[in-house]
Amino acid sequence: MTNYKSGFVAVIGRPNVGKSTLMNELVGQKIAIMSPVAQTTRTKIRAIYTDEEAQIIFVDTPGLHKPLDKLGEYMVKAAEESLKETDAVYFVTDATADFGAGERYILERLKNVAAPVILVINKIDLIGDGTKPEAMLPIIKKYADKREFAAVVPVSAKNDLNTAKLIAETKKLLPQGVKYYPDDYITDQPERLIVAEIIREKALLLTRDEVPHAIAVETEEMKKRGKKFYIRAVIYVEHESQKGIVIGKKGSLLKEIGAAARLDAKMLVGCDVYLDLWVKVKKDWRKKDGAIKNLGLS
Repeated sequence: MTNYKSGFVAVIGRPNVGKSTLMNELVGQKIAIMSPVAQTTRTKIRAIYTDEEAQIIFVDTPGLHKPLDKLGEYMVKAAEESLKETDAVYFVTDATADFGAGERYILERLKNVAAPVILVINKIDLIGDGTKPEAMLPIIKKYADKREFAAVVPVSAKNDLNTAKLIAETKKLLPQGVKYYPDDYITDQPERLIVAEIIREKALLLTRDEVPHAIAVETEEMKKRGKKFYIRAVIYVEHESQKGIVIGKKGSLLKEIGAAARLDAKMLVGCDVYLDLWVKVKKDWRKKDGAIKNLGLS
C-alpha cells in the first residue's frame, strides 16, 4: 500500500452539464439524481471509486449559478465550499453548449483554487464526430485560452466513453494516502437521503416544468418489515395548486412517481420496497432559512 493514492475531487460546472451522470457512471451505481431540469443537485454528495491503485472520493456539487432565493444561495455556497481543501477539480462542460457567462463565472472562481483542474468536456456523443480528437480542438481552445488545465478529457458520461482515461488522469494528480472507506463503499450518504433524492428525481422527471424547483422530499421512516423495506416519505411543494399537480387526477401521477422510485429504491436496499408517499404544502419553503435547514439542505 506504500504507493497507494487517495484524495478528494470536486465536480463542478454549470447546471445540467451532466455532473451527476458522470459521477454515477464512474462509481457504477446511481448516487446522485439525474434530471433534465437544471440545478437538480442540492447537496454535496460523496461518491467513492476504489480500485487496487487508488481511492477517489468525488464531491458532486450544485451547479454554480446566480442565486434567486435562499435555496439558490445555499446551493452556490455549497458548490464554492467544495473547492476548498480538495486534491483535484473536475470542471465539467457541455460539448454542445456555447462558451458563455456561466463558464466565465466558474473560471473566475477557479483562479483562487490551488488544486489542479481537469477540464472534462461531456456529451461528446451528441456531436457527430465527437469521438475524433480533431473534432474537439475548437472546443478545447475556447477553454485553454482562458487558463491552464492539468488535463483535458472529452467524455460521454451517458455512454461511458473515455471515463477510464479520466480516472487514469485523476490518479496522476492524487497524493499517496490510505483508503478512507472500505472497498465496498460507494457513498458516505445515509440511505434515507438517497431514497429522498430518488423520489425527488422521479417527481422532477414526471412534472417537468410545472413544478420545477418547488419540490423537496423528506424520508420520515425507513425500516425492514419482514422481507420488505417500509419507506414513508413526504413530497413538499410550496403551493396548494402544485400539490394537485404532483398528485394528479385520482392520484395517478403520485402512483407513477412511486412506482418509478420504488424500482431504484429496491436496487439500493437489495429487497422489495413498500413506498408510502404523501404530498404536503410548505409555503414558500425555498425563501426561508428555517425550512431549508429542516429539510436537511443546509
